[in-house]
Amino acid sequence: MLWQQMEQASFADLGFGFYGPLIAILVLILVGVPVWVSLGLGVVGILWFTETLPMTLVGASLFQGIDHFALIAVPLFILTGDVLVRTGLSEKLLDVAQALTGGVRSGFGSATVLGCGFFACISGSDAAGAAAVGRMTIDRLVREGYPKPYACALVASGACTGILIPPSIAYIVIGLVLGISASTLFLAAAIPGLMILLSILTTNLVMNRIHGYENGAVGFSLARLGRAIVDGRYALLVPVIILGGIYSGIFTPTEAAAVAVTLTIVIGLAQGTLRLSDFPKMLVSSAKVNGIILPIIAISLPLSQALAALQVPQAFVATMTGISPEPMVIILIMVGILILAGLIMETTPNIVILAPLLLPLAQEIGMNEIHFCVLMITALGVGFITPPFGLNLFVISGITGTPVLSIAARAIPYVLGMLAVVLLLAYVPALSLWAF
Repeated sequence: MLWQQMEQASFADLGFGFYGPLIAILVLILVGVPVWVSLGLGVVGILWFTETLPMTLVGASLFQGIDHFALIAVPLFILTGDVLVRTGLSEKLLDVAQALTGGVRSGFGSATVLGCGFFACISGSDAAGAAAVGRMTIDRLVREGYPKPYACALVASGACTGILIPPSIAYIVIGLVLGISASTLFLAAAIPGLMILLSILTTNLVMNRIHGYENGAVGFSLARLGRAIVDGRYALLVPVIILGGIYSGIFTPTEAAAVAVTLTIVIGLAQGTLRLSDFPKMLVSSAKVNGIILPIIAISLPLSQALAALQVPQAFVATMTGISPEPMVIILIMVGILILAGLIMETTPNIVILAPLLLPLAQEIGMNEIHFCVLMITALGVGFITPPFGLNLFVISGITGTPVLSIAARAIPYVLGMLAVVLLLAYVPALSLWAF
């Protein structure tokens, strides 16, 4: 019956009632209207013109879309990242990373990337990681011999791990949209996230070898590493508790986020690096970021319901399988769509729009839903360092004054390295399904 519906569904049958609002959404986003407003107006337009569902659906669905326990983790992880920076714990993590990579020729460059990975294990946000690590490392990278645009590209690329290494806000969002446990996705994403981190480390090593940016290694020392670990023991305790608690099943990602923010605040207050007067600024800063993400998630439910009522996913599956019945070709098309989407829009709206469309296609060719989620988030992660809307490029440009296109040009090798990992994940499901 489902396949018959797919064969009957056609994009040509959708008409102006669907395509008019869809074009309006794209135009509004391109002219700078907030994404959640653009999507909301588009949903209202689709329901108004097609009359497939009552308009009263929108009001109730908006609240249902964000009425989930899992979403509490989003503002808590954002706040944890802010506390981490204000208490100086992020610098302790960087010291540990530098001690670990002291024997490598590109020691501080590698430490910067590893520091981004450590920060990702706590904050779940790439923009927060780019800003925090960028402020601490870019001037030092320039002193070590890296050209400033390349140093900016290195940090922007390393910060991509913010949504790729668990715990990740992006995996919480896609799990919510598709009805998949965030804990399950965190476990599946562990190896792919480390693969992306390794690709960035390797790319920097190769570029350093070619251009000789850093003068040399300071040498690895167990004593130095021991001192860094002892000095940064409280900072290291945070990711250990978060990931250990989630993977062991002691608490959920939402509970892990609550534990993380409480722990970082207690450490900051106990060490005197955090004052009560800092709380209003932290809460306002976190609320601003959260205010961008949650309205988009709220729109996801009425949008999904409208698309389902119009049988848009079925029509999309029929169209794609009509191009080629070969799963390998379909997977390549999906990767291409995700990469292009990542170029022009940020992760959350891409998840809200594309996940309900692409998942049925993935399932039609036999792809596991967990494999699909990992592939989607990893492919979208490439968009953070690609123009015209690469978020990390703009964050780093904002804090350094370096032109965005100059940073983007130096980030090309990292884009290629990440794309290689994306293709590997696409065609080797075991890398995502290793724990299942």
